[in-house]
Amino acid sequence: MAVSDTVLSAVHVAAKAAADKLSEDIVAIDVSSRLPFADAFLLASADTDRQVKAVVSAVEDELRELGFSVQRREGLEAASWVAVEADGLMVHVFQPEERHYYGLERLWKDCPRIDISADIQSIPAAVTA
Repeated sequence: MAVSDTVLSAVHVAAKAAADKLSEDIVAIDVSSRLPFADAFLLASADTDRQVKAVVSAVEDELRELGFSVQRREGLEAASWVAVEADGLMVHVFQPEERHYYGLERLWKDCPRIDISADIQSIPAAVTA
């Protein structure tokens, strides 16, 4: 099984949205052959609970623009790890300590990565005074 074209386009849009909010260590994983409820995972780190919430909000907005619906969101209140389920794409936004502790990259290390390098290189330039 492979990631559907629809989910693949959502991965790229979500990765760019996360990068635009200065999220770090953004990784996309093809889990289509391992899970019945998701084609892909997108993992991203954000330093604070406020930034986690901003990344999640931006990603959800962009996914809705694509016509995706968010079926489930968990962890937004604490905002140390927020998981969003949207039509075959699972987005995980972590604070670094939580990401290291749970190690989803290690759990899914045998699954192929999705190349999102072009999407995450468009980080906005810092505003100078």
